[in-house]
Amino acid sequence: MQLLDRLEAAKRQFGPGAAARTGALLTALGRRRFRDARSLIRFHEALLFFRAYAANEKIMGLTEDLLASIPERVDRLRRAGADLEPFEEPDVSGISGTSFSAIFSYDLARWLAARHPSRVEIDWDVSDPTLLGPLLNRLHPFFAEDSLVEANIPYLDWFRAAKTGSGTDLRWLVSRMEKMPLQPETRADFYAGAKLALRWELGNDRMTRTDLRLPGVRRFFYHDAPLLRRSDVSLAAELESPKIVIEKISRASGERMLDIMRETSAMRYRELHGFTYGDPAHMFRAELGRGIQVFVNGVPPGHRLPLRSYHSGMYFKNAVPIGYIECLSFFERIEVGFNLYYTFREGETAWLYARLLRLFRQLLGVSCFAVDPYQLGLHNDEAIHSGAFWFYRKLGFRPENPKVARLMEAEEAKLRTKPNYRSSARILRRLADGWMLFGECDHIDIRRIAMSLPNKTGDSALKHRFLRLARQATNR
Repeated sequence: MQLLDRLEAAKRQFGPGAAARTGALLTALGRRRFRDARSLIRFHEALLFFRAYAANEKIMGLTEDLLASIPERVDRLRRAGADLEPFEEPDVSGISGTSFSAIFSYDLARWLAARHPSRVEIDWDVSDPTLLGPLLNRLHPFFAEDSLVEANIPYLDWFRAAKTGSGTDLRWLVSRMEKMPLQPETRADFYAGAKLALRWELGNDRMTRTDLRLPGVRRFFYHDAPLLRRSDVSLAAELESPKIVIEKISRASGERMLDIMRETSAMRYRELHGFTYGDPAHMFRAELGRGIQVFVNGVPPGHRLPLRSYHSGMYFKNAVPIGYIECLSFFERIEVGFNLYYTFREGETAWLYARLLRLFRQLLGVSCFAVDPYQLGLHNDEAIHSGAFWFYRKLGFRPENPKVARLMEAEEAKLRTKPNYRSSARILRRLADGWMLFGECDHIDIRRIAMSLPNKTGDSALKHRFLRLARQATNR
């Protein structure tokens, strides 16, 4: 545990002599046997961090060798009868040699069934078979013999009676549902109503969180000096920095990239609209510097939003996926959902965020950046715990809500006079009550605009005209 403490502290220690100390810690821990899941998880997360933020080639190679030993270490814990449940927690799921259960949309479940035909299966231990009723009405012609008159229905027995052939329950179900004469959205609703949890046995696959790397990366950025801090970053200056080179990649490359995005997100219990329904023909790649590559995609016409333009993306540090983004733009205004995976939150977060905003200003022609209250902590305990409001404030964002602005000014006065003062969780929740903006712009309440649009058949011409004008302005 002392070695792990020292290794985690080394994430903040770059510069002369730091690489040698880190290498010695990695080597020492590599010789140890981990007797519980939580200590092995700590080791794994530190390894991933130093693989992405390596000080030199030797550290990078050492972390790769140690990460390759993770499946064997997990299996050793399994044979010893250790509790493996910690491996399924959302912050750490996806480690090689482990498994987890999660609920996904029909379209992602169908994709997983095709991509991992033997590793992804319905987890009946945590799914509720009583929710299968609407599906069973279409899967077995005589299910009504029970459903209309019986109180205690053996739903899973009916599912087994309906199933034919070999293969997993999930693949059979998807195959049957694809043959149902239903509109895609109706089919998805039937599946969603069943709330089926899927069990993903990750095994020793190259697409686990332990081993997934962006293919084709040949040049790496090594950190032989301290990491950039928030105080080293000026968002205003970054937005005026030289243009970033952006290239459109081929459709085939876009398809491969979307596969990586879906894999990376799904193993973390996440599903993004732009990854599930991404448009491989409209995928862009950019290098932001310091070993960061980002891929941004749109969605095809059938999955676009009525008013706002939608883009999503994933970014990689030295070939390791470290986070994702979701962008909603309307005229010159953009909402950027910035998500850095838990493992990498000590790694130049402010600089990375500023570079991403620079990219979207160039790619989408936006000039006003908005942060959703959820990102600040509204119904989001993680953001409260991390003090997300102050992350954005110190980059120059300002509250849109006058009451929040006054509270912020009072808190800033306390911070100036009391160096050790920290805003309480109660104050942070009050500070999260409203949007934050950067740039010369006013907040636009898209939800209120959408709700006020006519929804009667007689007003459809006006609605379509408004939507056409909005799309012309936003689909750049």
